[in-house]
Amino acid sequence: MKVSRTLWMACVVLFAGLSLASAQTWTPLTNQPNFGASTALLLTDGTVMVHDVGAQDWWKLTPDSNGDYVNGTWSQLASLPSGYSPLYYSSAVLPDGRVIVMGGEYNFFSPVWTTLGAIYNPKTNKWKSMNHPAGWTTLGDAQSVILADGTYMQANCCTKDAALLNPKTLTWTPVGTGKADINDEEGWSLLPNGQVLTVDAFNGLNSELFNPATGAWSLAGSTIVSLVDLSSAEIGPSVLRPDGTVFAIGATGHNAIYNTATGAWSAGPDFPKVGGRFLDVADGPAALLPNGNVLTGASPAIFQTNTTFFEFDGTHLNQVAGTPNSHNFSSYEGRMLVLPTGQVLFTDGTGDVEIYTSAGSANPAWAPAITKAPKTVVHGKTYTVKGTQFNGLSQAGAYGDDAQAATNYPLVRITNNASGHVFYAATKNHSSMGVATGAAIIITHFTVPAGIELGASQLVVVANGIASSPVSLMIN
Repeated sequence: MKVSRTLWMACVVLFAGLSLASAQTWTPLTNQPNFGASTALLLTDGTVMVHDVGAQDWWKLTPDSNGDYVNGTWSQLASLPSGYSPLYYSSAVLPDGRVIVMGGEYNFFSPVWTTLGAIYNPKTNKWKSMNHPAGWTTLGDAQSVILADGTYMQANCCTKDAALLNPKTLTWTPVGTGKADINDEEGWSLLPNGQVLTVDAFNGLNSELFNPATGAWSLAGSTIVSLVDLSSAEIGPSVLRPDGTVFAIGATGHNAIYNTATGAWSAGPDFPKVGGRFLDVADGPAALLPNGNVLTGASPAIFQTNTTFFEFDGTHLNQVAGTPNSHNFSSYEGRMLVLPTGQVLFTDGTGDVEIYTSAGSANPAWAPAITKAPKTVVHGKTYTVKGTQFNGLSQAGAYGDDAQAATNYPLVRITNNASGHVFYAATKNHSSMGVATGAAIIITHFTVPAGIELGASQLVVVANGIASSPVSLMIN
């Protein structure tokens, strides 16, 4: 269990002798929020839903007419139901476009490991209270994942329990036999075969796999190096990369790599040492960039300030530029969200929201590919588009427990030929929520927005910030 991390204060540590990459940039939003921006989720209409840290209010960031999030504007959304104001909780965008938020280590900043939850409908801008699975007395800062078949799976922070959500009835079914240790502090990573990988926080160096077909957990081998800080049981995020390896980030300064093809673990590169001890990610975000690298931020000791950012390129950890506020926060305070532009939106619980633009570009083989799309569409109507790799090759965003911001679902972006203006058509009911689905044909449904400009346009499908080749479209 964690102590109240918001009380942690530490001196600023000065870094020397570390190389700094210059090709990557951070850009502050032109219109910064007037609240403490924290967990951010990408809605299927291309807007970003952002939580005011620990509060009941949520806000929406809408990109400008050119699809630029840096110049986006804010509008306030509905607040959470009465009595629910969580900090460190589960979160996901469901295949039907709704947003689910469950639990909380804190409620109104009181450490209670609440079982409360809520579900949000973007169409109506309304929240509805959620029941917790039967018999659960805690839920807290637990992890969650949307399985390949689109089912939302929820952990109990403080036991071995997990449950599956029926999205129509909003009822729960227990799942997950054979878990070796409790779920506390662990994160879940969806793999290409549909199984879910976790690194155990209370079981030595072991990892485990959940098989949705059997509903059971099994051991998945030793991580080789210790990733869990024994004093706090904290661990960092894990991110699946396009080559099929999972980069598992440690709270010890050590990192590990899991090969999904062989099922074998190997040691990864360590973070550098500062003042005689490793930088680490004792809770913290990571994001898969379009170039295949993993962006993350590490800080010294446990919950202390001064975060340094790195990109992992599959072999090395390369330091990159930090945000203007980097020296003021610890890794656990950060949140990362992969945008449809391929950039990463970064929040740290303050009014400073930054957007990271990486160097390089995506391998064309990683992009979605459209095989069938309508040639003419009408305002307000819903259509289908078919193709491959609509879910991307990874969940892309990771944190572990406390926050989840996966983006492995297709977005439809339409650009008007004459004006160049960008519009997103809200998607829903994707035929798969798997990752790295290869040649499998995926179907999603999109609704043409009422305000879209008429005339000749180009349509692309975007997954994890990587766009398909465009197809021509006429808006009538």
